[in-house]
Amino acid sequence: MDMLEKLEILGASAKYDAACTSSGVDRPGDFDGGIGNAVAAGICHSFASDGRCISLLKILMTNFCLYDCKYCVNRRSNDVPRARFTPEEIARLTINFYRRNYIEGLFLSSGIIQSPDYTCEQMIEALSLLRNEYKFKGYIHAKAIPGADPELINRLGALADRISVNIELPSQKSLDRLAPDKSKSSILLPMGHITQKIRQNSYEIVKYKSAPKFAPAGQSTQMIIGATPDSDFQILRLSEAMYDKYKLKRVFYSAYIPVGDQKLLPPAGTKPPLLREHRLYQADWLLRFYGFHAEEILDEQHQDFNPLLDPKCNWAVHHPEQFPVEINKAPYETLLRVPGIGVKSAQRIVSARQSAKLDYDDLRKLGVVLKRANYFILCNGKRAEGLVVTETGIMRQLMSASTVKELEQRGSFGEQLSLFDDEKNTLPTVEDTLKCLTGEM
Repeated sequence: MDMLEKLEILGASAKYDAACTSSGVDRPGDFDGGIGNAVAAGICHSFASDGRCISLLKILMTNFCLYDCKYCVNRRSNDVPRARFTPEEIARLTINFYRRNYIEGLFLSSGIIQSPDYTCEQMIEALSLLRNEYKFKGYIHAKAIPGADPELINRLGALADRISVNIELPSQKSLDRLAPDKSKSSILLPMGHITQKIRQNSYEIVKYKSAPKFAPAGQSTQMIIGATPDSDFQILRLSEAMYDKYKLKRVFYSAYIPVGDQKLLPPAGTKPPLLREHRLYQADWLLRFYGFHAEEILDEQHQDFNPLLDPKCNWAVHHPEQFPVEINKAPYETLLRVPGIGVKSAQRIVSARQSAKLDYDDLRKLGVVLKRANYFILCNGKRAEGLVVTETGIMRQLMSASTVKELEQRGSFGEQLSLFDDEKNTLPTVEDTLKCLTGEM
């Protein structure tokens, strides 16, 4: 099997990992005056700390696997083409892609071969070749192998910029049901070890400037959404707990895509719960940047997201006692809870109002989305001119026009909508896309 065949198999096998966004495009260069090309196999995109979009070579070292996780396309019982890269092939492939300006870094994961320790050793050898022999200084994200020896995790983290352990499913019950070879403890133990090592390394770097860095870009994890009956509330509480305990940089949510007929999973042909994934990402931003707690966004009585409103708008509508907020006096933490005011616009408001009282025109210039914020704010003690505030009116205005139209046709507010149903014209709006990319709600 040649390198291109391996790349096609192992690049496709890696696409279910949501830790970065696959391009999904295979568009070759041509000779009609166009420049550049896009290759679906193995190329994905991620974002640097300064906001730049960077391309990564995203592959598995191998899709052979000892485990039989029901949700995984690479499970041992699944009849799929198999391939395996040697450490030298991974290093050469990365360097060749980099020299051709296809990529700026590497995202490396693997199925489990022989044992977790052996698999981790093979990954370490590949990264060692890249760092030491080829002198590669680019970004590397490596997936730690649950069950591997802590010393091997240390060596992997010393070579990678970011390291992660996928928790995959939100509860031990779900793991027992769908991934009997895994346990919650085998996943959380290395996660805790990585957290401790990162903390220890931060002290060492302060004390000794020449101290080697350990996973300087931190660690992340991924959860599969829709493969199990776990509620949004359970998932969000788990995410909050992991952020608090393990200081994760990100929790990634991956809508389950049926990869075969399994009695314990949604049947083939079931649409991935993309709207649910989208709501989880929005709620995740609220946890990390807006000062919310999981129990405020959802609770025991309301365990799943409202499909009609983003989580911040939904919270605001159901807490009228918190509003309206006087823009010229409210503290920063309160401003963050107003729909239509994001982190940047809240910072601008706090800064601008020190020199002058702000009005609605000023807020628009500062980046506030007034079509959402108007219902929850006052400027100099006054509502926006001509604004009529009723709960029903607010709900209608906060939803997109296409959603309202569909609701009127259905005559119901109870049925979950799909953002991705072309026949019903409910594709995400430009505003939805911007909120997803920037987290500004």
